[in-house]
Amino acid sequence: MKLVVAIIKPFKLDEVRQALTAIGVHGMTVTEVKGYGRQKGHTEIYRGAEYVVNFLPKLRIEIAVASDVADKAVSVITATARTGQIGDGKIFVTPIDHALRIRTGETDSDAL
Repeated sequence: MKLVVAIIKPFKLDEVRQALTAIGVHGMTVTEVKGYGRQKGHTEIYRGAEYVVNFLPKLRIEIAVASDVADKAVSVITATARTGQIGDGKIFVTPIDHALRIRTGETDSDAL
């Protein structure tokens, strides 16, 4: 089992969710986050005053998948979240040692 964590631009969420559902990934956790990478923020002008925006709004998507589905999920997220512009995001894949569904007690891949 793998945990795939993707940081993406907020307006790409629906496309990514639909693409993941199409390959059989049905559960995900989405968190609104702020951050920066090489983009290092930007400046905005609001009512004539210039403001520096250091942390940009992003979405963090977490999906737990079987190991054999992880590469496909990563490629689907990459393809659907890419705009070609700086700040498209990052994807991290880590192993899951153990999973448990609280309601039923199912464990590991049955819990996904």
